[in-house]
Amino acid sequence: MKKIIILFINVFVTCVLYAQITVCSWNLENFGKSKSDSTIKFIANMVKDFDVVAIQEVVAGNGGTQTVARLNDELNRKGFKWNYIISEPTKSSSSAASERYAFIWKTSRLTLTGKAWLEKKYQHEIDREPFLATFTSKGKTFTLVNFHAITKTKQPEAEIKYFKFLPVEYPDKNLIFCGDFNCPQSHTVFNPLKSMGYKAVFANQKTSLKEKYKGSDCLASEYDNVFYNSSKIHYLKCGVIHFYKAFSTLKEARSVSDHVPVYFEFEVR
Repeated sequence: MKKIIILFINVFVTCVLYAQITVCSWNLENFGKSKSDSTIKFIANMVKDFDVVAIQEVVAGNGGTQTVARLNDELNRKGFKWNYIISEPTKSSSSAASERYAFIWKTSRLTLTGKAWLEKKYQHEIDREPFLATFTSKGKTFTLVNFHAITKTKQPEAEIKYFKFLPVEYPDKNLIFCGDFNCPQSHTVFNPLKSMGYKAVFANQKTSLKEKYKGSDCLASEYDNVFYNSSKIHYLKCGVIHFYKAFSTLKEARSVSDHVPVYFEFEVR
């Protein structure tokens, strides 16, 4: 009986003191009016069990904001109330490179604290400056840094190197970096963050889709990841969703995206 009581107390204390959250990050390639209603429904079914979804590659021009709203409406039919926020277009080197970011979250699980913002200090050094939003759950807060790097051929490490300054710029924020880095976590550009206590959720996990099936190996590169401060965040689990298995060809799957969604479940201390 004593053991049962102690177990109950431990579970109760954990539930009260810690906020357990699951964040999903997904580069939804060219997320705009080209996405059909059936694709929106499919995406909603893929992400409906998460607490917050960070979306990269929302179309900056006509159709991007409306498509995020369509996804939010579809999620609202899944049993929970959702809300969303969309960034302004990034201050990119060209209109073709400019994109928006979005966050969609369950209102019963999270509250948006203050206003979300595009990082202005390094908007000239980072082509698609990250989009930050602070969320609160059970009195615990964390700030998601939503990011889509330039392509590998343009050397994304040239802009990722500025991330080491963000924990200093926002010392009161519990930063969690998520998105498509177009760069593996093993690259030395992440070493400064790692030396500050940040850890990558994934290692040796490919997240982008190949053009064609090659046996059972459909993933190409280690691009998408999440980096968290291990002194403020307790890792629980992570994973990727192999959504492409629902399609008979990769061409069909790539109409949804050329990246798989990644997720990270954690506790905020």
